[in-house]
Amino acid sequence: MPYLHKPDKANPSQEDEPMKTVSDHTITTALASREGTDADNADAARIYTLANGTVGAAVIDGVGHGPHTSRTAPFLAEVAARIAALRGPLPGILGAGQLVADPGADGEEADAVAVAVILPPGGRQARAAWVGDARAYGWNGDTLTLYATDQTMGQWARRHGGVPIEVAEHHDSWVRVSLSTATVATVGEVGIDDRLLLLTSDGIHDQVTPDTMTALVREHADNPQALADALVAAAQADEEGYRDDATVIVIRTLEVAP
Repeated sequence: MPYLHKPDKANPSQEDEPMKTVSDHTITTALASREGTDADNADAARIYTLANGTVGAAVIDGVGHGPHTSRTAPFLAEVAARIAALRGPLPGILGAGQLVADPGADGEEADAVAVAVILPPGGRQARAAWVGDARAYGWNGDTLTLYATDQTMGQWARRHGGVPIEVAEHHDSWVRVSLSTATVATVGEVGIDDRLLLLTSDGIHDQVTPDTMTALVREHADNPQALADALVAAAQADEEGYRDDATVIVIRTLEVAP
């Protein structure tokens, strides 16, 4: 998945804001995104650092494609990241969701799935929240762990059993919760103690095998930007030639001496 650092065509102002690594004394972050074969990136990602070093970050994956979605996704990511840094990832998800909770006068308001995280400085536990099939992973130096359970009909079918595998897979793209419908009760939340975090859109985790993801994390764990670039570059088209938008945020927290 390379060929990141691609400005959002529907948001020309991004051309003057290249994606870059942001650091404070203990936390290093990076992000990368690549447009899919639909040639209209509906993904967005933002990282925001407070004056005290607290980091908030969010990945947004717009539902569907089109100018309306690609214009709105960066706005949702900005809101989710900033509120996550200040108030936590649950308020970040809910705050972004309020922006698209009403269909608007034209009935065509964008919708999206999302994952957000807060990392306080000093190596304290990260907290993540998500809706839909955006994901949060953690790397403990040996194992890549998925912390976010997809909120899709396919995953629901697997959990409750009695459904053929192919039927569950067919419903993996049917999200049960999105930003526009998110509530306190439906947003997933988790604490993560791992020192390396990945926030991904499904263009990463659906089109990069778990083994490949693990190998890339192992190789680039000490270089967040190289890891983000490598993950985006690794996304492969499916049997029909389709490749989704692929977006990832990588956050690395250094060990802090007592």
